[in-house]
Amino acid sequence: MTHHPLTRLARATLLSLGLLATTCHTATAQGWRVGVGMSDLTGEAAEVGMMGYAELAQKTSGIHQRLRARAFITEDPRTARAAVIVVTDTGLVTQAVQQAVMKRLAAKFGQRYTERNVMLTATHTHAGPGGYSHYALYNITVLGFQQRTFQAIVDGIVEAIERAHARLAFGEVRLQQGELSNASRNRSPLAFRLNAAQDRAQFPQEIDPLMTVLTFRQGGQAIGALSFFGTHGTSMTNRNTLISGDNKGYAAWHWEHEVEGVRHLHDAQPFVAGFAQTNPGDLSPNLNLKPGSGPTEDEFENTRLIGLRQADKARSLSQQASETLGGDIDFRMRYVDMSRVQVSGAYTPDGRPTQTCPAALGASFAAGSTEDGPGPGIAQEGQPNPFLSAVGGLVFWPSLTLRECQGAKEVVIPVGELKPYPWTPEVLPIQLLKIGTMVFAGLPAEPTMMSGWRIRRQIARTLGVDTSRVIVVGYSNAYTQYVTTPEEYSLQDYEGGSTLFGPATQPAYMQEFDRLAQDLATGRPTLNALVPRDLSQQQLNFQTGVVLDLPGWGKSFGQVLVEPNAQYTLGQTVSVRFQTGHPKNNLRRNGSFLLVQRWNGQIWQTVADDSDWATRYRWKRTMGAESVADIEWRIPTNASTGRYRIVHQGDARNLIGRITPFSGETRSFDVR
Repeated sequence: MTHHPLTRLARATLLSLGLLATTCHTATAQGWRVGVGMSDLTGEAAEVGMMGYAELAQKTSGIHQRLRARAFITEDPRTARAAVIVVTDTGLVTQAVQQAVMKRLAAKFGQRYTERNVMLTATHTHAGPGGYSHYALYNITVLGFQQRTFQAIVDGIVEAIERAHARLAFGEVRLQQGELSNASRNRSPLAFRLNAAQDRAQFPQEIDPLMTVLTFRQGGQAIGALSFFGTHGTSMTNRNTLISGDNKGYAAWHWEHEVEGVRHLHDAQPFVAGFAQTNPGDLSPNLNLKPGSGPTEDEFENTRLIGLRQADKARSLSQQASETLGGDIDFRMRYVDMSRVQVSGAYTPDGRPTQTCPAALGASFAAGSTEDGPGPGIAQEGQPNPFLSAVGGLVFWPSLTLRECQGAKEVVIPVGELKPYPWTPEVLPIQLLKIGTMVFAGLPAEPTMMSGWRIRRQIARTLGVDTSRVIVVGYSNAYTQYVTTPEEYSLQDYEGGSTLFGPATQPAYMQEFDRLAQDLATGRPTLNALVPRDLSQQQLNFQTGVVLDLPGWGKSFGQVLVEPNAQYTLGQTVSVRFQTGHPKNNLRRNGSFLLVQRWNGQIWQTVADDSDWATRYRWKRTMGAESVADIEWRIPTNASTGRYRIVHQGDARNLIGRITPFSGETRSFDVR
């Protein structure tokens, strides 16, 4: 592809802006203010469909590790410009979440933090509660919109930004990049090999090993780090029903808790470690290319190991970081109707102009990814789906025009043609954040590594920088399935069948990002004529709520039903059971359903909660309105010996809807 005609002008402009500089004088870096913050966004921990595998039977039944939002702010006081990146332990960032967050930010901060300079991006865990989209496709297997989970996500994101804002102080951001080759594997190699040889040469291992780490520092000390690396959040399989941040959630927890000593329930200004995605559309963490397999045959251990590899590499890069980012902070953002983009031949592999299509899903979407999980269980024999019936999803008749536009795709669900409104959004945000010499491109979908590479390359050409200085950040600000190159699309693997807007999807994104890059290079404002629809008042929910909690006959809430043994050794597992209420009564966000406490000679001191890797909280309905909480603590081999107990905290609902908190604790036990 030839260089864009604006390249020379852009290069000259960016030289004057300092974007091409690889280092910057310390005085310039000290002109920035930086802040980091995090908050809990864990939704409903029981009886809510999980987001990611689209499996109707997969519903939450407890917590392995809580989910969090982690915010990173860089601000240049000289220009009053800031760039905000928030990493969420969620399967997606939906347009509904983005709209609600922006309304909250506008109410508190005015024009300081807006959709133009705030990037919300998901880790893509497949082990969190769903139902937080306003579009039908993403709520079908969750049986509709789940207001409490949605609100928890929005509240957590806003709180993380507020906390990062409160910590703003003069500091610096250091950059380091490297390669991690043992945390991903290409799950669609045949499609990848259809790309041009010169493009494939960029990825000789058929993976994208690039990791980029930004370290945020104040007063010479690191206060947080933000890592970008592509691998799917599918180490946990669709058999799991415990809430988990998957491998990236573990990576963040390990760095924060195990390395930096963060106590998430108590620390007011913790070290914050964010692990964001890049272009992992065809990259699986299941190294043996089957669900729950690789490096081991245990999905929990795989989650830990793939997360640990990311954490260790990110920490190493952070410690090596010597380049202090400098220059200006800037941003561009535009909404694009991706269902009707006219694409110039300058952005297509064959040089011919083309266009995108109304959204549609193909037959391979229904089949699913054999490496990470089977196809969506939208409807199953013996399990009627009232939400699917309510939105008219029993029979689909794609138009001839749509089938022709979608090319090689065998259209199964014409999601862009369904009424009363499309099942997926089509007016989508694309965004560029410039933080000194780095540019981050927020893409509202999951791009394959080659799709990401081509978009990065085009932006870099227009800005006159090395491709390594541009990072495509998938799952940002909205969600619309996959982005494959036209060559990959032609094979119609799972990713191609899930590329909604047809074979021109990736060239269209490349063109639209290039337009943003031109605006950034020349200093032009970006005009925005489109606004996405607001569907907040048109939501349906068929998921049963909590009617009543009752304890067992002769028992009380919080009562211990199974006590611990009198004594344990390091490495053993403590298992106890409590009479409990439904966890939907109180999500205990920024709190915990369990505490592991050690007697320090004066008080019971909490040493673990339901954020910790060593704990598991399971909720189980036993009979009617009765339920129990099963709590496990796998005693770490480095735990202090001594006297311990386990505390359960819960809430119960009576017939008139009053919710009352309770707690219970086991007898003490010794760890030797």
